[in-house]
Amino acid sequence: MPIAFKEWAVTVRALAEGEQLVTLRKGGIREPDRHFSLDHERFFLYPTFDHQRCDLVRESHMPELRRALEEGVWPDGDPPPHALTTDGGIPQPDRVRIRAWAEVAAAWTVTDQRTVDALTPFHVWTTDYAEKRLLWKRRHPLNVMLLRTYRIPRPVTVKVRDDYGGCRSFLEITRDLPFEGTPVLSDEEFDRAAEEIGAVVESRGMPAYV
Repeated sequence: MPIAFKEWAVTVRALAEGEQLVTLRKGGIREPDRHFSLDHERFFLYPTFDHQRCDLVRESHMPELRRALEEGVWPDGDPPPHALTTDGGIPQPDRVRIRAWAEVAAAWTVTDQRTVDALTPFHVWTTDYAEKRLLWKRRHPLNVMLLRTYRIPRPVTVKVRDDYGGCRSFLEITRDLPFEGTPVLSDEEFDRAAEEIGAVVESRGMPAYV
């Protein structure tokens, strides 16, 4: 079955539009041993509204919160506007739209706050959110993944199953999905950004493990 990587809907939207290039992960309570492991280097992007918090998205990307509602399908229509500004105010939809997939171009483990701060231009989260991800389970490093994202020709609607819930990174999707489509950034744009990101991380002595 196709593998999907679970992220906030607003993050998936940013990745699918080339506004975000990295993602950060330590692992959730439903991960094996509660630690993140990069077991897959190519996966679809599964949008979730679990734990999505508007105050952890940078001000410049607040409009994307409303647009990210397009990633879900609710039986009674979109949630009301006030749900966007209430933590936990958006219920899980009945179905989600998968419109993109990604491959891991590089990955690093990071323990340094300055490195995390320097990566701010490459994601839509606040620096506070990035810091929280670094400091949670502080004995374990933060995984920084550089993603090359592709939009599939036509979004595929997937039913949200109960076993898709909870804090986990990877899901098995029970329907066919195509690994085809167009990269959201040109080769030149991506290579230039990848070089910048690699320089930020590796200048602090953290070599890539992918």
